[in-house]
Amino acid sequence: MKKDMQLPRKKAYEVVIDQIKESFLNGKLPPGDKLPTERELASLFNISRTSVREALRKLEIEGLIEIRQGSGTFLKANPIQDTKSDFSFSIVNNKKKLIFEMLELRRVLEVECAFLASQRATTDDLEQILDSLELMRNSNDDVELGLQADVNFHKNIVCASHNSIFLQLIQSLSERMEDTIRATRKLRLTDSESVEDTFDEHKQIYLAIATGDSLLAKQLMEKHISQIRKEMTEFFLEQNRNS
Repeated sequence: MKKDMQLPRKKAYEVVIDQIKESFLNGKLPPGDKLPTERELASLFNISRTSVREALRKLEIEGLIEIRQGSGTFLKANPIQDTKSDFSFSIVNNKKKLIFEMLELRRVLEVECAFLASQRATTDDLEQILDSLELMRNSNDDVELGLQADVNFHKNIVCASHNSIFLQLIQSLSERMEDTIRATRKLRLTDSESVEDTFDEHKQIYLAIATGDSLLAKQLMEKHISQIRKEMTEFFLEQNRNS
């Protein structure tokens, strides 16, 4: 059980994608910039050109780069100027709908899984959830570590439901789930108080599951995901008013 819930090591092309996105969001790659050649990227990351091409292909599909035959690969202009609105690559590319759809799915799936986990979780399941919670607590300013802990926390609860169909579903949507959590964490975790509040939400969910309080676990998970949706909705409404 424990082995199944560990996050897989990132593939070579995913490392390239993450680095380019991070450079874009941090302003190290301004809109219109030309990226290094495939050969240069392969050398920089010590990976094959095939992996580089796969990364560029996915970035082109997502709308971040433009590949011009004979000229090279260029970073597309960012249509959103407000730096706060750049909290997610998905949002930069007008994929807000996907985020809300994933939140709707998570609300249906994870609320039920929290309910079932409180009834079915084994000692090992609870240890896995607690490990994720402690990793979240100790992630400090490490964004990726905090993200992995958050993703693992929710996946481990699905695992603890001992419903193989639920587990297969969440595993098949792992990448989209991670993107959604990454986006919402960047919006929510703006100061130490919000970090503490978010951690406490997860802690209370864990305690309800660990003590076998099914109804409370269900209520807390629904409240957690509903709160995220509420904050996202408010953010976009404010964004629209300021545009």
